[in-house]
Amino acid sequence: MSEPLFERQRQPLLIVISGPSGVGKDTVLQRMRERGVPMHFVVTATTRAPRANEVNGVDYFFYSNDQFAEMIEQNELLEYAIVYNDYKGIPKQQVRQALESGKDVILRIDVQGAATIRKLCPDALLIFLTTESEEELVLRLTDRKTETPEGLKLRIATARREMKRIADFDYCVINPEFHLDTAVDTLLAIIEAEHNRVRPRVVTL
Repeated sequence: MSEPLFERQRQPLLIVISGPSGVGKDTVLQRMRERGVPMHFVVTATTRAPRANEVNGVDYFFYSNDQFAEMIEQNELLEYAIVYNDYKGIPKQQVRQALESGKDVILRIDVQGAATIRKLCPDALLIFLTTESEEELVLRLTDRKTETPEGLKLRIATARREMKRIADFDYCVINPEFHLDTAVDTLLAIIEAEHNRVRPRVVTL
């Protein structure tokens, strides 16, 4: 019986889904959950108020400013930032426990947060999600009608700046309008390919 060419032990991946506001990060991850993809979806902590239909502990962990400040002081967050006047952060223990269980861990954060994760964990897999054009992104942000005119202007300006950071990522995936499953299929193909690398990513936190 011939010996295998190399022994490959499956290493859990730390997968970052990032990109400008309005590209559909939450929608893509929700479809992955619906498909029963076997990975841990990190729930982000935030100080912003819940939107309609958002559930605490499922969409986000919603905290007061005082509660969030205490988490920062206790060093309980992997990374955190002020995003559109509200704090958002990634609970450190949640990520570590999932990785220790051998599961891939996927989290969605803004572009500056992705850069922080890269510094903490150089072998993290960074994927930039975007739309087919800048015009489509502006249209999506406008159609959401969740912002004041000033807030919308800020989000559009921030999105344009974030689009210039694509080169900081490992992959770029387009989330086409009305073709959500195309983006999900591409993401899953990238993740599967990464698990077949000869030199696997090794995540340490």
